[in-house]
Amino acid sequence: PGTPGGTPPAVDSAVAAAPVRAETTVVATPKVAYRFASVGAAPVSAVMTGYRSLRRGADSTRRVELARPGVPLLRYRLVVPGDTVDLGRTPFTVQRGAGGAAAPVTFEAATRVGRVTISYTFPPDTNGANAYMLTVRGRVEGPGAQGALLVELPNGLHSEEADSVENHQHLAVAYKPLRDDARGIAFSKLDPGERQTVPGPMSWVVSKSKYFLVGLLTPAADSAGGFAELRVTGGARTSDEATNMTAEAVETLRGGAFDFEMYTGPQEWRRLLAVGRDFENANPYGGWFQNIVQPFATIVMRVLLWMHESFKLSYGWVLVIFGVAIRLALWPLNQRAMRTQMKMQRLQPQMQAVQERHKGDPAKLQQEMMKVYAEHGMSPFSTISGCLPVLLPWPILATLFFVFQNTIEFRGVPFLWLPDISLMDPYYILPLLMAGSMFLLSWIGMRNMPPNPQAKLMAYMMPALFIFMFWRFAAGLNLYYAVQNIAALPQQWLIANERAKAGPTPGSGPVGGVAAKASGTPRTPKSRRA
Repeated sequence: PGTPGGTPPAVDSAVAAAPVRAETTVVATPKVAYRFASVGAAPVSAVMTGYRSLRRGADSTRRVELARPGVPLLRYRLVVPGDTVDLGRTPFTVQRGAGGAAAPVTFEAATRVGRVTISYTFPPDTNGANAYMLTVRGRVEGPGAQGALLVELPNGLHSEEADSVENHQHLAVAYKPLRDDARGIAFSKLDPGERQTVPGPMSWVVSKSKYFLVGLLTPAADSAGGFAELRVTGGARTSDEATNMTAEAVETLRGGAFDFEMYTGPQEWRRLLAVGRDFENANPYGGWFQNIVQPFATIVMRVLLWMHESFKLSYGWVLVIFGVAIRLALWPLNQRAMRTQMKMQRLQPQMQAVQERHKGDPAKLQQEMMKVYAEHGMSPFSTISGCLPVLLPWPILATLFFVFQNTIEFRGVPFLWLPDISLMDPYYILPLLMAGSMFLLSWIGMRNMPPNPQAKLMAYMMPALFIFMFWRFAAGLNLYYAVQNIAALPQQWLIANERAKAGPTPGSGPVGGVAAKASGTPRTPKSRRA
């Protein structure tokens, strides 16, 4: 390509002819150990000092490394009319500022479109929202000042998880339009070479795995700016899993300058929330059901974090207490639902008798049925309202399913015989306990009830189905569900005994009389007159 303004090539032709050995600059913050390369002026390593590697066979002292071997965490290209300079192949000189191990780092180089300066500043915050943040500022002097900077995110993050296949399934690019909700593009959604361009402006873009991410954010004070565009290209596949994707954020130079922030760290919900700019949605819950699940996930996460910090308990015990607490909170509603069900069952003989007497007169049938409901303080909607308490725990269970998929707070947390509650139970004890407690609940619930072949069949089929479904789910999810079932057993037992003491209610008419006789309960004179 031509050289704008007649400026002779400075470094680029030399770089192409003879690659220059990169010098490495190490920057250590309390949370991250960075390595920067002089060729490309970019971070090529980021080690999470607070997170150990869970890879099978990894040494207990090994920490999580986000960068893949040979793949920088950022790569810059400078685009001007008629020319593109690949800064990723350009050698820079390095200058360290004052401030010890976390001192600022500045890179400078002369290119054919002007002098380029890129500096990295590390905030003093050692534990808050900014602990994993750094500020990137730069300037282009010369013809290149009128162009744009393309910032390429890593084409994937290094896996340090016990299940690398599952980790690869969570590889994605996420972005937040300036005035819209956050969105994501899974690596698996794009075929190799397939391109997708997302127009800006946007507040942030990230490349993420199951638990960690590398993100670029426009400064919080820059409410009118934002990345001008996001360009995504599907990468080559060497296996069934999509492990590569190229994502470039376009930063328009303003007066030759650029300025953005970089987050390199864990997807800790509370920390992402503190960053602001809706950055917590870089780790959305729910997939296609995000709009429904996300509100529940926010509440559940706040409660679990509060319990963990307030009671100083491991997350395993937090889940046990949370499961029992949910059952206790729903006890009155479940009690009412079960008693409503008992009343409806005892009303069946009378309702059948009414249907038999007035089967040829729909209007009279409706009138008499409403009369029976009124005499017993019920309505046709009692059955529906009685089912609602039974359904209430399900949104929480569904929310926990998504929460356990990529919540780093549960990563590597042991509990009793479980080495990690975020992974499946290696001994399959919890899925069996969950299914066994589910069967026991159904068995107790059928005591002292009229024979029901369908209910009996479901009592055997549902536990078997749930074992199949939950076999490979996170152990923490199985733990919560098993605790829920066990905590419900006392109430189910009390209701079964209450049903036994109450006995069947005799009906009216021939159908009710047959039901009363079959139950072994003698009919009263009032029943005979009916």
